[in-house]
Amino acid sequence: MSTTEAKSTTKAEAKEAPAPVVVDLGKYKRKRVRRLKKGKGRLMERALDVVDDLRDAGQIAEDAQPVIVLVRQKRRSKMKWW
Repeated sequence: MSTTEAKSTTKAEAKEAPAPVVVDLGKYKRKRVRRLKKGKGRLMERALDVVDDLRDAGQIAEDAQPVIVLVRQKRRSKMKWW
């Protein structure tokens, strides 16, 4: 198989692949973001609820795999020493 055949195959597969779903949950404290990374906590529950809502609404397929969840950490407040 030549490289041109391989490139055309991957382009055809890319056209059929569904677009990834991006969910922005907003800014949260560092502790909550760490728990989300471990698969625990309120943010994990919220992310799962959002994915379930999208599946129920028919925006993503039941067996959809690519899901991206964005969460930003709040900046630490600077201590003021006056």
